[in-house]
Amino acid sequence: MAFEETWRWFGPNDPFSLKEIKQTGAKGIVTALHHIPIGEVWSVDEIIKRKKMIEEEKLKWSVVESVPVHEDIKKRKGNYKLYIENYKETIRNLSKCGIDIVCYNFMPVLDWSRTDLETVFDDGSITTKFETKAFAAFDLFILKRKDAEKDYTEKQIEEAKQYFNSLSDFQKEKLVNTILFGLPGSWETYTLEEFKKSLEDYKDINKNDLRNNLIYFLNEVIPVAEESNVFMVIHPDDPPRSLLGLPRIVSTKEDIEIILSSVNSYNNGLTLCTGSLGAGYENNVVEIANAFSDRINFLHLRNVIRDSQGNFMEADHLNGDIDLYNVIKLLLIEQKRRIQQGRKDVRMPMRPDHGRLMIPDMNKKGIYPGYSLFGRMRALAELRGLELGIIHSLGIE
Repeated sequence: MAFEETWRWFGPNDPFSLKEIKQTGAKGIVTALHHIPIGEVWSVDEIIKRKKMIEEEKLKWSVVESVPVHEDIKKRKGNYKLYIENYKETIRNLSKCGIDIVCYNFMPVLDWSRTDLETVFDDGSITTKFETKAFAAFDLFILKRKDAEKDYTEKQIEEAKQYFNSLSDFQKEKLVNTILFGLPGSWETYTLEEFKKSLEDYKDINKNDLRNNLIYFLNEVIPVAEESNVFMVIHPDDPPRSLLGLPRIVSTKEDIEIILSSVNSYNNGLTLCTGSLGAGYENNVVEIANAFSDRINFLHLRNVIRDSQGNFMEADHLNGDIDLYNVIKLLLIEQKRRIQQGRKDVRMPMRPDHGRLMIPDMNKKGIYPGYSLFGRMRALAELRGLELGIIHSLGIE
């Protein structure tokens, strides 16, 4: 047995077709119904329509990424009860259509953060990075968030100031647009004023509050997931630290332990994103994978080069600071153990998460950063080779 090779596809508006994806060797599709507003029910008809589109190309809808969690649920305010009921109904409907893994996250306001989407790698390909002084410059001198200086040391403030003063007006605008960049599949962005308002909505919500709101949500939806044989797998924070005063609760081994133990069910699981967790300098991704191996149902495999100052850059999948060899090895062993135990969740889909923009894709429009065809195809080939070597070395059939 091996991991199910999958590919993230953003639906009919994706610049890459299912026919192109099929030629990468991936068998499963990771997608979502991006056209349905967040908080509304995904009907069986809409799910089946997308599923048929995928199956016509002899592919399989392997994982939903994501059924977004409405901000009202994260804040436990407004119409949060209605949105939770709608979420439950969506889980039931996905189950009726034979889809049993749902990836989601609980990050407030921003689902990910980078300060540069066009970093040139040493081979001329393009990658993304997060630079602490650039983000601090945005926070302190562009957004001008109230009390922001309390989140930084004097040295960090001085470095951010020098960096900000070195920027042209064009570069400042580019930094704003990068940080406020839209979510995959949507291409929508916040205006600066909308962003400030969204941050203001969280001013009275601390880490414990957000965690309690997640646990409330899990206590509501996991019983439905159990009844429906659907595995809910939470995605870690990206990057795994508080930003802009917003709490983050899926950033460390300790965070994950609290979440998984709060509702102790195999249906309450983890998406192991080696890049998101790996961006935390103190996080040992192999140790985290080992600690929660029996609750991991979906793998995002990517690599980063990181430092103790919080800076990181997305790197070659097999040549960054994260030990993907041992992550893959221990999870292949875990998969074999599940098969021997007769568990239902033995598929463990894997997708090459992100990939650098390479020459054949550079003139193609509409490519979301990290989601080029050739960059991900290279990553999938590398990961496939590594996995095959480990399988043979372990004698796993």
